[in-house]
Amino acid sequence: MKKYLLPIFGGLALLATSSIALAADFTIGIAWDDKNGEIISKMEEYIAAEAKTQGEAAGLDIKLVVNVAEGDPSRQTSNVEDLINSGVDLVMARLADSGSGAPIRAALDSGIPFVTFDRATTSKVTPTAHVGVDAYDEGLSASLALVELLKSKGVQGKCIEMLGGTTDVNAVQRAKGWHDATDKSGVITTLVTVPTDWLADRMRSGLADALAAYPDANCVFLPSDNFLPSIQAALEGAGRWVKTGDPKHVYVASQDVFPAAVKSMREGYLDLGTSYDAFLTAKEFVRVAIAIHNKQAVGCPKNSCLVKGRVVTQENVNTLPNLWSRVD
Repeated sequence: MKKYLLPIFGGLALLATSSIALAADFTIGIAWDDKNGEIISKMEEYIAAEAKTQGEAAGLDIKLVVNVAEGDPSRQTSNVEDLINSGVDLVMARLADSGSGAPIRAALDSGIPFVTFDRATTSKVTPTAHVGVDAYDEGLSASLALVELLKSKGVQGKCIEMLGGTTDVNAVQRAKGWHDATDKSGVITTLVTVPTDWLADRMRSGLADALAAYPDANCVFLPSDNFLPSIQAALEGAGRWVKTGDPKHVYVASQDVFPAAVKSMREGYLDLGTSYDAFLTAKEFVRVAIAIHNKQAVGCPKNSCLVKGRVVTQENVNTLPNLWSRVD
């Protein structure tokens, strides 16, 4: 098990929200699936900061104990058991396997609340609560922003919809947001929907084929700008990767706003996106954890607390507070 506490002592570290000399009123165990993405480190940083801020406001000294499963579901279950044995008061996990209820059951059977984070479980074991992003709102808000942008420029949108996956709930919800915002907008027509199964090669080849079939296309809905390099490659191949204001510019509305998207917005290529908001999601988790600790309702439908992202544009990308992906 990879386990750590901050500050570092030898190979161990403690994420502490107050002086080490103080006894913790509330200890949260965090079981990450892995930490391969930069966003996870930022979420952890935000959780630690919010634990201090919200904990002090609630009269709690919150400490965090963290371990990492390196992508192994069995190891994550063992890590959760280790957290339980260490005496934590609540476990939060970003599940390595959404279909496995084992880590959730381990905590609940020990009388310890369990909060799924980012990835909701598809198992039959119900956690105490879930905190994640609102995928539908991500798609909806970015799409509405694109409608308004095109309307302000007097542009009739002829768009290519890139679909992440037909069985992935986040992809399906983002696509639903797109169609709810655009189908009756009178501003945007969806020329074609391109399924990609979240594969970079299919993002590139699918968009390239769609651009060839619909040369008058002038906008793209991208379900995640994690695939922005693939979209850029396809647009470059068609001679359409040009900055805002150029007659050949293709308007792109995206999701997540990862570092590559921030760079592209700053350079004038990517028009807008709704953030996968690490800061607001971390803040909501701490709020939910404190409510559970205080035996209060978490105040969300079916105890599923979904966080709306924020629309990021070329105009606000440099000033939006706590945008984790912006490297200043």
